[in-house]
Amino acid sequence: MSNESNNAPEEHVEEVVNTEVESGEQSEASLMDELTQANFRIEELEQQLAETQAALAERKDVELRAAAETQNIRTRSAQEVEKARKFALEKFANELLPVIDNMERALQGTSAEDEATKAVHEGVELTLKGFLSTVDKFGVKLVDPQGEEFNPDHHQAIGMQPSNEFPANTVMMVMQKGYLLNDRLLRPAMVMVSQGGGSVDTEA
Repeated sequence: MSNESNNAPEEHVEEVVNTEVESGEQSEASLMDELTQANFRIEELEQQLAETQAALAERKDVELRAAAETQNIRTRSAQEVEKARKFALEKFANELLPVIDNMERALQGTSAEDEATKAVHEGVELTLKGFLSTVDKFGVKLVDPQGEEFNPDHHQAIGMQPSNEFPANTVMMVMQKGYLLNDRLLRPAMVMVSQGGGSVDTEA
C-alpha cells in the first residue's frame, strides 16, 4: 500500500512532463506551420512586387516611346509646314522668270542714250527693278555670277573658252541669269566658263 502511494507522485510528474512535451511539440509544429505560411506569403508578395515593378517599367517604356513618337510627329509636321510655306510659291515663281527675261531683253534692245528709246528704256528699267524688289521679298534671289568662280550647284556651263582675262574655272559670260527661292535652285545660271590661257574651245 505504501509502495503504491509512493509511486503515485512519480507517475503524476511523468504524466505532467509527457503532457508538457506533447504540448511543446504541438507548439513547435504550430510555429513551424506559421513560419512556413509566412515564408510562402513573403515569396508571394515578392513575386507580386516583381510583377508590379516589371509592369510599371514596361508602361514607363511605352509612355517614353509614345512621347518620343509624338515629339517626332510634331517636329516633322513643323518642318513640313515650314517647307510648304517656303516653297509654296515655287511654281508661281517659275512662271515669272520668263517675264523677267523679257524685260531684260527689252533693256538690251533699247538705250538710255538714244532719245528714241530713252523713255522706253527708263520705264522698263524701273519696272524691272520694282519687279525684282517685289519677288525678293518672297525669297526669290537673282544668280548673276559674272566674274565669279564656277559653282555647279547654281551654274550650268554651256561651254568653256580659253581666256587671258579670266582665270581658269571662272564665269566669263552669263547667257541667262539664274534664280533661287529660299536658297533652293529655281533655275541655274547659263554660263560660259574660262579655261584660262589657251586657244581651243571645248563644249561642256
